[in-house]
Amino acid sequence: MSNISLIIEEKAASIGKFMVGRLLPFRQKRMIGPFIFIDHMGPVKLNERENFDVMPHPHIGLSTLTFLFEGSIMHRDTLGTEIEIKPGAVNWMTAGKWIVHSERTPDYLRHSDKLMHGLQIWVALPKDLEQMEPEFCHINKEDIPAWTDGGIQYRLIAGEAFGRKSPVPVYSKLYMIELKSTTEQVVDLGKHLYGESGIYILNGAIQSEENVYAAKQLLVAHDSTLCTFTIGANTTIYIFGGEPFKEERFIDWNFVSSDKELIRVAKQKWLEQDYEGIKGDDTEFVPYPTFNTSLKTK
Repeated sequence: MSNISLIIEEKAASIGKFMVGRLLPFRQKRMIGPFIFIDHMGPVKLNERENFDVMPHPHIGLSTLTFLFEGSIMHRDTLGTEIEIKPGAVNWMTAGKWIVHSERTPDYLRHSDKLMHGLQIWVALPKDLEQMEPEFCHINKEDIPAWTDGGIQYRLIAGEAFGRKSPVPVYSKLYMIELKSTTEQVVDLGKHLYGESGIYILNGAIQSEENVYAAKQLLVAHDSTLCTFTIGANTTIYIFGGEPFKEERFIDWNFVSSDKELIRVAKQKWLEQDYEGIKGDDTEFVPYPTFNTSLKTK
């Protein structure tokens, strides 16, 4: 029996004027470990009249992880953070009980041609930390653990695996790993993984038990400890996973929680605009959608 239990294809979704490929949540698989939301942004070319502009919007109950392959984003939030995200770095923002942030093309790039390509990820917080104070951490590319083994280049973007630990301050048992290979070879990761696991193919292909899987697919494993496959030449993949939570999670728009009442309170707070604005970006905001966005994760 194949160790691939589910194949999730990217589904087009809009984040304002920008289209992304949505991978999670999926109707048959709402979470992989604590990972509850994954968007693939781009690759897209923007001209001098086009910019990436995600206006101020709120979050609760999660951490966001922004990881770029190409391009640049200026992050601002209600903690007073203002920092540019560049390829290979990790932006890790923990919303906890409440945070508002915006993501835009930096001023110095707004009137030139530019590229945008990366991953936007949400990681649900453990139940006892859903109401923690918000935090922000930026990890430079050179501080992410990176090594080569058997001709494959590895980077441990977040969490713990392979006896290594990323400096990204996660709050549950998880991993996000990048693998790049220029040649075709067999990869056996079973002894290094735990909990639930999914493989996202950014480019190239992998083969598992005579089945070939191509780019823009997220493969969910039956058993992470049986994670063995053949990685194709010139292939880049990302492995997401970790220990799942016992409690159910709910999503309503940008809000994640195990408690529907916390989501209701956050929604009302945003509708009433009852919060301190973002310094340097407080003249507009993303309105709460008029359609019903609430859904369960299971």
